[in-house]
Amino acid sequence: MITASDIFSISNHKQFEKTALKVFRFQYENNAVYNEFCQYLNIDKQEVKSLQQIPFLPIQFFKSHAVTSNSKPVQATFISSGTTGMITSKHLVTDISLYEQSYRSGFSQFYGNIEDYAILALLPSYLEREGSSLIYMVEDLIQLSNNADSGFYLHNHDELTAKLTSLDASGQNVILIGVTYALLDLIEKQQFQLKNTIIMETGGMKGRRKEMIREELHHQLCTGFGVPSIHSEYGMTELLSQAYSLGNGVFECPSWMHILIRDTEDALTYEETEKTGGINVIDLANINSCSFIATQDLGKKYSNNSFEVLGRFDNSDIRGCNLMVL
Repeated sequence: MITASDIFSISNHKQFEKTALKVFRFQYENNAVYNEFCQYLNIDKQEVKSLQQIPFLPIQFFKSHAVTSNSKPVQATFISSGTTGMITSKHLVTDISLYEQSYRSGFSQFYGNIEDYAILALLPSYLEREGSSLIYMVEDLIQLSNNADSGFYLHNHDELTAKLTSLDASGQNVILIGVTYALLDLIEKQQFQLKNTIIMETGGMKGRRKEMIREELHHQLCTGFGVPSIHSEYGMTELLSQAYSLGNGVFECPSWMHILIRDTEDALTYEETEKTGGINVIDLANINSCSFIATQDLGKKYSNNSFEVLGRFDNSDIRGCNLMVL
């Protein structure tokens, strides 16, 4: 039996690999969708002895299947954002405390004590729909900050501008978490010179603006907010953990999360460091769903296990995933 303490107490790569192989065997035996996928690939669980041998479930399965590793009641259903008519992913969470422990511990690992910050959130497209895992996390972080000035903002930019300016000027440490297009909307109306504020973008134009390359985007945000760097959060509906970038678009994972880069031509082969490929995520907090997910993101990894996100596959590019429809 794998417990939360087995997952969140991981302190080195050897321990990570040992726990990941235990989680793989557990999910092979208890997750019907993942088991069928492994059988399709002729995977014998006894033969899997390293991270590279573990099969990664294509993320599209969350759009068509209930991906769970137990039969406990669902405590929360997280739903991906999508334009009208799109099929959305559903992540059925049977133990919400694992998600809470994951993002609380992850935040603490990268930023320290939450009570040192006022948390301001500019996440309109997420607030305007049901089932956002990001809203669940940020709402909890706002509560945990124990700061009366923490809170959500929708389209009330003037109010946010006044709050952000006064908090920063008072010396209060602030984290402004924003969806990318909304942060750009804010700095079009108001330029800032912030000294005590971290700007954290969560990615995505959500169809509201033209996509931009990261260097151009971060240059605009740095200029508009008057900050030296832009932080980023890498998470998704189908995961229970986040990686963070403290600047320059280079992400690091908490100790229970790991990235592999797969070959774009052969989904079962892995790239060496600093080569571009598809991002595969191991998220051990996702024990009750699937911890081994092949995403539709392109990226590259560095020798210290940090990584960059470089874009997304369009569907015609995902060759290895054609074998993936059960």
